[in-house]
Amino acid sequence: TAQIAVQASLTGHLVFSTLHTNDAPTAVTRLVDMGIEPYLVASSLEAAVAQRLVRVLCPHCKQVDNSPKALSFRDEIGLSANQELFRAVGCQECRQTGYSGRRAVFELMDMDEDVRQLVLRTSSTGEIRKIAQQHGLRTLRQDGWRIVAEGETTIDEVLRVTKAGRDEGAVVANGR
Repeated sequence: TAQIAVQASLTGHLVFSTLHTNDAPTAVTRLVDMGIEPYLVASSLEAAVAQRLVRVLCPHCKQVDNSPKALSFRDEIGLSANQELFRAVGCQECRQTGYSGRRAVFELMDMDEDVRQLVLRTSSTGEIRKIAQQHGLRTLRQDGWRIVAEGETTIDEVLRVTKAGRDEGAVVANGR
């Protein structure tokens, strides 16, 4: 149970567990909703990770996407004008899907002192997310934009697997 995991972590054990949440900040409020006292969550949780799998473009048939939508997104997510974006096409190698394999997008939220204070005050997920982003949290969608910039997946694929949220702005700038 969650209570046992928290007790183990408080005695010095490194505990890994899974929760079904949409993002990393929601894991904190989910633990509180499960009956774990906020002071225990704040003192026992070191980090929360969220992940989703995006389909990887087939290297045999992917094509440059110069559609107005792609060009608009390229500007919106902060990529340079010469950055190529790709679209799925389909070929015999990928069974006409345009994709071959999957790759993870991640969101890692460190439990720094400011986030711990928010947990102690039983702040909302939105408040926790806002502070975590100010302290460097890259959202699932922002990590997805990085993979789009690498030419590994499509804009539509990232939009499909990530939950829309506020402040999902670009951190990709120049493909980084």
